[in-house]
Amino acid sequence: MTDSGRNDQTAIAPSFPVLPRREKGYQRAAVDTFLARARGAFEDGESGIGSADIRSASFPLVRGGYDIPAVDAALARVEEAFAQRERARAVATEGPSEWVGRARADAQVILDHLSRPQGHRFARTGMLTFGYRVDEVDHVAKRIVRFLRDGDALTAEQVRQTAFRMQRRGYREEQVDALLDATIDVLLAIR
Repeated sequence: MTDSGRNDQTAIAPSFPVLPRREKGYQRAAVDTFLARARGAFEDGESGIGSADIRSASFPLVRGGYDIPAVDAALARVEEAFAQRERARAVATEGPSEWVGRARADAQVILDHLSRPQGHRFARTGMLTFGYRVDEVDHVAKRIVRFLRDGDALTAEQVRQTAFRMQRRGYREEQVDALLDATIDVLLAIR
């Protein structure tokens, strides 16, 4: 025992704020395991994990888990670090003009998709199933178009934090999510 009355062996502090037992957060072990794997891949320069893997990471919700916004913010920073490394590698092997050309082509695919009429940009769910609210998705789509076409401000973090309410006959979630992921890829590519 030390003078303060505590053992010399102190518990390892959690990586993120832990929520009270009554609140749900990300399962601590799952987050710690994933981030340790990501750290190892980044430090070793392995290509087994990339920015898209970081973005698509998901964790079980449990009582007394990690604070969700704190983990999500850390994941965004990790994703950006991986994206910067991916960009540097691609520029070194392919050249900057190839990298820029690919980013422009990806942006054009997004613009082409979003040029569809409002209410018809994505497939809809069935009558008895829920999807993303059409008006909310169309609003975000306009912001993405203004960014890609006109250069209006938009950050990867803003796109990551986009959330939609649900409605019957809404847009299919997987299609909208795929387009948002593609938009984040473009944003990270041109940073």
